[in-house]
Amino acid sequence: MKEGRGGLAVGRLTASEPLVAAAAAAPHRLCVGSGRRHLLRWTLTVLWPWGEEAGSGWANVAWAQAAPPAVLTLASTTSTAQSGLFDHLWPLFRRDSAVAVRVVAVGTGQALDIARRGDADAVLVHDVQAEARFLAEGYGIDRREIMRNDFVLIGPRTDPAGAAGNDIVRAMRRLANSRAAVVSRGDRSGTHEAELRLWAEAGASPARGTVRECGCGMGAALNMAAALGAYVLSDRATWLAFRNRADLAVLVEGDARLANPYSLIRVNPARHPHVQAQAALRLADWLSGPLGQAAIAAFTIDGQRPFVPTAAARR
Repeated sequence: MKEGRGGLAVGRLTASEPLVAAAAAAPHRLCVGSGRRHLLRWTLTVLWPWGEEAGSGWANVAWAQAAPPAVLTLASTTSTAQSGLFDHLWPLFRRDSAVAVRVVAVGTGQALDIARRGDADAVLVHDVQAEARFLAEGYGIDRREIMRNDFVLIGPRTDPAGAAGNDIVRAMRRLANSRAAVVSRGDRSGTHEAELRLWAEAGASPARGTVRECGCGMGAALNMAAALGAYVLSDRATWLAFRNRADLAVLVEGDARLANPYSLIRVNPARHPHVQAQAALRLADWLSGPLGQAAIAAFTIDGQRPFVPTAAARR
């Protein structure tokens, strides 16, 4: 392969002064296509001295960069985001599927509302009753249970309400009969809805003036409880990742009523034709398939596995 005077061998690209000079002299000739699905392509027109035998002339040098991945918008919960699970999963999913995931982390109620408006392609949430309504309204299709963890009641180690044990309904009644401070998410999240159901099962409500509703995510609610020395219902994953624990500890765990399943639902393209339906299907298949389930099982926080994959057991 012959090399011309400019330092670029015919048939391959190397750094060279003429190439750089041409790009600098005619930047308008450097064309970049952009967009979620467009192939990025650059074309440079370079005046090239080919050597004495070949003479001189213009050569078009073009190369293509691989198309960027499709971008899927997932509306999901603060617990899955703040625990670090998504930071673990999405690079693996992108490697296997060529789909990138953009997460909107809010409470389950807000996540479902985002999907109702067509502003998400799929949801990963944890409120079975709210999910059933979403499906019945025709906004979602193909619900798949992906994993589970559990709720835990967090409170001061001194436990002034005497709530500790493995019976969450008994604990809620004791909270109701005490003047101990309670922090509530107050945001229609899956955790907030679970808290309301547990109060109903206990046939009780907290004493007037003892509940502080934060309207916030799980991490912020835990921070408030740490500052106030208050009780709060939390998912286990966010608690494990939470570092500002102060005097807080797990007081109630292990009750079957604290089960916390997470499901993926694709947004119905019949309601919102613009959604990334194929990308959402890839995500559903991956999370419920062997690769995604193994990735969930491999995620740990301080040596503990906060999420248990459940899709394989339901097949």
